[in-house]
Amino acid sequence: MEHTIGPMDAGDGDRVMEIFNHYVEHSFAAFPENPLPPRAFEMFLQMSAGLPALAARDGSGNMIGFGMLRRHSPIPAFAHTADVSYFIAPEHTGKGLGRELLEGLEAEGREKGIAVILAEISSLNEGSIRFHARNGFVECGRFPGVGRKHGRIFDVVWMQKSLGKP
Repeated sequence: MEHTIGPMDAGDGDRVMEIFNHYVEHSFAAFPENPLPPRAFEMFLQMSAGLPALAARDGSGNMIGFGMLRRHSPIPAFAHTADVSYFIAPEHTGKGLGRELLEGLEAEGREKGIAVILAEISSLNEGSIRFHARNGFVECGRFPGVGRKHGRIFDVVWMQKSLGKP
């Protein structure tokens, strides 16, 4: 499948929210129980300010996935650490786009001084845990029973990947 990976921009809001809200409604990949409004996209952009936010687009330029890094903490001691999020349109999963987005986020993150990437994952999202393990992440923490979505209790699993020296 022909596609490109490039910067996400302000015009991508509707599609980002459409993809994200699919996972809100149909999975444990996104933590909210209810779809977020379109204005939540502005919050996503603010959270990733100064760090990479990327979009995967098909040959026609339609967004088929997105990913972003955001500061793990505003405290300067953690300036080299970022949290990662990415979501692929359901009809495009399993085609390597997540790995490509991750590689792009890692490369651009290194340029911005990021040395550690963290992923916060629901224990009910076993596919994401496997994806991260295959891509060099290791489990570094687990908070048993702290999450609840659609009446189901889950652990929050933290996974970490080192990108090198800050």
